[in-house]
Amino acid sequence: MLEPDMKEDFFWYLDGRYEKIRVMEELVIGKSRADMAAVLPDRLIGFEIKSNTDSYARLPNQIREYDKYFDYNYLVVGERHKRSAASHVPEHWGVICIPDVGNNIEVLREASHNRKAKLRRQLSLLWKSELKSISISNDLFKYSSKSKAFVAKYLTEQLSAEVLKKQLCSELFEREYD
Repeated sequence: MLEPDMKEDFFWYLDGRYEKIRVMEELVIGKSRADMAAVLPDRLIGFEIKSNTDSYARLPNQIREYDKYFDYNYLVVGERHKRSAASHVPEHWGVICIPDVGNNIEVLREASHNRKAKLRRQLSLLWKSELKSISISNDLFKYSSKSKAFVAKYLTEQLSAEVLKKQLCSELFEREYD
């Protein structure tokens, strides 16, 4: 099965697994792109997809980037990689297999919380207008002329991590592309 077909099947799987979810494809994270990213009300999940024709050559670099941004990470593989996938990712990564035939997607290992993810790094996924929206909703100074990095740092100093994470997720849920 090729990656576009895997993504389509996996999208429907995620839609059924989580009550409230927004899936983004090809999200830029540092020096990589997340094949799929899921936004839930209180967390971000990254999914790296390896089809039957893919190799693991770029995976170590992808893992480093994913671990900077996502609270949970999964390697999603075709059947060809089913037996070897878990040995290519850290213990906190989950592994999911999408079969070539049928739609019985199999969770081989659940992901555990990624302690390497940093809220400030996650805030860099937001647009400046979205950071401003968080400032406004919390009656904080807007800092319109400051950089995204400055505003993100300011928000982490002013709001609890729990409140800020929920608002970050809310902004990503509401994001509209033109």
